[in-house]
Amino acid sequence: MQNRILVSKIEDIRDLDAAFTIREKVFVEEQGVPSEDEYDQYEKTAHHYLATCNGIPCGAARWRETDKGIKLERFAVLPAYRNQEVGSHLLHKVLQDVKARHPEKGVYLHAQLPAVAFYTRHGFETVGDLFTECDIEHFKMILRD
Repeated sequence: MQNRILVSKIEDIRDLDAAFTIREKVFVEEQGVPSEDEYDQYEKTAHHYLATCNGIPCGAARWRETDKGIKLERFAVLPAYRNQEVGSHLLHKVLQDVKARHPEKGVYLHAQLPAVAFYTRHGFETVGDLFTECDIEHFKMILRD
């Protein structure tokens, strides 16, 4: 049976709790990011998304406006759902919404080193040097026009 992956902008607090739980499992538990670094002052103003696979919450993401453009952040997919197109669905929906709301603004993100190839396949390119956030190597990436 084909997996049914749905991505929606979060409008309900229960879905936000599900997204935070996914981020907690991926970033805090799996990758060792301190909780105080995972959650920040932008949680209330960012646009959050939840991905489900056959009705089960499995991925999360958010975006927000910055003085440099639109920053995509906190893309997380639970380990059991990786390499099943969940990340692609999440990214596609977020970019669709961002482009509809802010077609004139540039889009960028900070990609963990293992995710650079994924974002490259989806139209992003690295800019600048490798840097470290929360003891994890990243590249800044921008969406090519």
